This record gives sequence, C-alpha cells and structure tokens, in this order.
Amino acid sequence: MRVFLLIPFLVGAKRRPVPPPTPQLQPVVQAAQVVDLTHPLTSSVPHFPEGVPFSLTALATMEANAYAANSFTMGEHTGTHVDAPSHFIASGASVESLSPGVLIGPLVVIDIREKVAEDPDAMLGLSDITAWEQAHGIIPAGAIAMVLTGWGERWPDTANYQNKDDAGTMHFPGVGLEASQSLVTRKVACVGIDTLSTDGGSSTGFHQHKHFLASGAYQVENVANLDKVPAAGAVGIVAVLPVVDGSGAPARVLALVPSTSAIDVSE
Repeated sequence: MRVFLLIPFLVGAKRRPVPPPTPQLQPVVQAAQVVDLTHPLTSSVPHFPEGVPFSLTALATMEANAYAANSFTMGEHTGTHVDAPSHFIASGASVESLSPGVLIGPLVVIDIREKVAEDPDAMLGLSDITAWEQAHGIIPAGAIAMVLTGWGERWPDTANYQNKDDAGTMHFPGVGLEASQSLVTRKVACVGIDTLSTDGGSSTGFHQHKHFLASGAYQVENVANLDKVPAAGAVGIVAVLPVVDGSGAPARVLALVPSTSAIDVSE
C-alpha cells in the first residue's frame, strides 16, 4: 500500500528549477577575462633574505623513463604565496584551515603607484582607502583587497626587488598599520601586495602582520599583474595549497574580470 501511494507522487513530481545566479555570483558568471596574478616559479624568483628559494630537480625524463616527473623545494613564503594567521599568531589558523569561502571574493585594487614613485618606503594609508571608497563605494566585507604599488615591475631582479641600502636594509612599500586596522574593521578576507611583504621593507617589528593576522584574515604577497585588472568589479580567487600545519603556502591567484570593466592585457 505504501508503494502504491508513492507512485503518483513520484510520477507527478517535477524537477526543481535551477535558481538564477545570486547577485554576488553575477561577476563570475559574466566574466569574460581571466587575469593571472601569480608569478611563475623559477630558481631566480626573489625571496626574503632568510627565505628558501625555489629549486626543481628532475626525477624522471621522457628520454630515460618515457615519462617526466620532478620534485621541488621552496619555502612556504617564496613566490606568490599566502600568509596564514599562524605565520605570526601562535593560536592562529594554519593554511589548510582557511575556509574555502574566504578564498574567493570581490577584488579591490588600491593604486598607490604615485606615492611609491616619489618614495620607495611609501605605505598604504587611510587617505588611500578613503579615496578608493569615494570613487567606488565602501569596501565590501569578504573582499580580497590588493595594493598596487608598481613594485612588481622589478620582478624577477632580486637586487632591485629587495632594494637594499648600503647597510643591508631593504626599502619597498607596504601597508600602514592604520590602513591595516581600517581594512580589519571592514572585515576584508585578505590583504595582498605586489612586494615581498605587507610590512614595508625597512620594518623590523612586522606590526602590520601581527595586527592583521590576529583578526583571522590572511595575506598574499608577491602578487603580479595588478595593473591589468580594474580597481573594482572583478572577482579574486586565491587557490592556495592546503598544507597541514603550514604557516603559509604557494598560491595561484586569479582575477575574473567582467567584460564591462576589462582592461586590455595584450601589451
């Protein structure tokens, strides 16, 4: 009797329609262009003086083994990479614990190239955030906020990228502490930059790292091609390797740029 009663229900059942994309997904659905914000990994990539460079070793070759395979070594914080909260916070989440939901979000690009052209130690400040918001609206919660300093043009020249003075102190731009605090207040998922560190090159205390990572958010360093995406309107994807207990890991960082705001990347 139960089976008989269920038959009309099953026969008459209709497939539920697929709901239309939510407004948050519209930029992804309509994306006409994918911009790679990642530097390729080679043995010549710049890294922090205390860091571990990238090295590739052949394990098998087509000529000798009829297939190719390699091993590689590198530091967690070499190349385009993520800083997890545990990088500076003892109780912070390690990189595999980052929720997938925070690895994709509205891409915000704040351009401070004019400041950096005058001073290599220039920092993202509150006024830069205010100017961006006056032009594009409030930075949304969950945003992947990137700082375009123009420093990426120096890649992969290590000496030019580290920019050490005669005393060995590095000089490159970063994120000011007040600006970092402001981004935390806006509940961004991430802050990124096209330099070796979100703290400026001359920093010794890494106060921005400690403050920002303590909020539970993460960072991305050595980002590429930020000049190829718009200030607002794109979607960012941070495809980081889920290394268990890692304080960071390499990442493939991508921007999905809707056709209405695409920048010519043919140059």
